[in-house]
Amino acid sequence: MSTAQPALKDWPLWEVFVRSKQGLEHKHCGSLHASDAQHALQMARDVYTRRQEGVSIWVVPSHLIAASDPSEKDQLFEPASDKIYRHPTFYEIPEEVGHM
Repeated sequence: MSTAQPALKDWPLWEVFVRSKQGLEHKHCGSLHASDAQHALQMARDVYTRRQEGVSIWVVPSHLIAASDPSEKDQLFEPASDKIYRHPTFYEIPEEVGHM
């Protein structure tokens, strides 16, 4: 009777985000296959922080990430263009304030 491990490609796909020593946010570094979250963290550390540049790692199952469709960008981002008050050009800054 064989107790063979599943092939690497059969493991779930995880997205890896790393926060660098100088960074304030986590940045997407890539993807990897791992058997579970702990395994994904260990593999992410080995693959994406070899030079000890990271201070924090997030791993997220790829199937849990919701993303917008690039072909629908006009619908998604168009409404923001009609709110001119959100753009700094809408306001007049008094001279005594100087550069902001």
